[in-house]
Amino acid sequence: MSEADREEADETGAERDGSRSSERERIRERKRRELRERLESGADDGSAGDDRTGDRTGGTDPETPTEPVEVGGPEEFQRLVAEHDVVLVDCYADWCGPCQMMEPTVESLAAETDAVVAKVDVDGLPALAQQLGARGVPTFLVYANGEPVDRFVGAQDRTTLETAIASNAA
Repeated sequence: MSEADREEADETGAERDGSRSSERERIRERKRRELRERLESGADDGSAGDDRTGDRTGGTDPETPTEPVEVGGPEEFQRLVAEHDVVLVDCYADWCGPCQMMEPTVESLAAETDAVVAKVDVDGLPALAQQLGARGVPTFLVYANGEPVDRFVGAQDRTTLETAIASNAA
């Protein structure tokens, strides 16, 4: 293979890798937009379409979201922890392979447990990540009644996280 052929192959490979990366970013952005729209429409219409919540009328604990909540800042994080009995916090980074691997588990825990699942992007909210002590990603924290009660660093099996949530549920 000539030097020119190698350079052309390298350029083609780089273009292909670049298009894969940009495609991932487009998919992530679309998913974020869809989630934001669903959360906004669900919060604005006042409907209680989630059968898992039972009769929570008159209580102070708002409905538990069935999808992970992307935390927008420290104030929102504090509000989530204060308003809900059990919160599973997922400190993650978009570039982190183990974080991506945990995403389906995190989503199913949000849908199938009574815990709120809060996602903290360590790159987007470095001060909050530092405050939470997330030195590695993924880091999972379990809050019960506003206080941190469990911490797990690295990819975890579903049972570990499910047990931590269940043992801290009221």
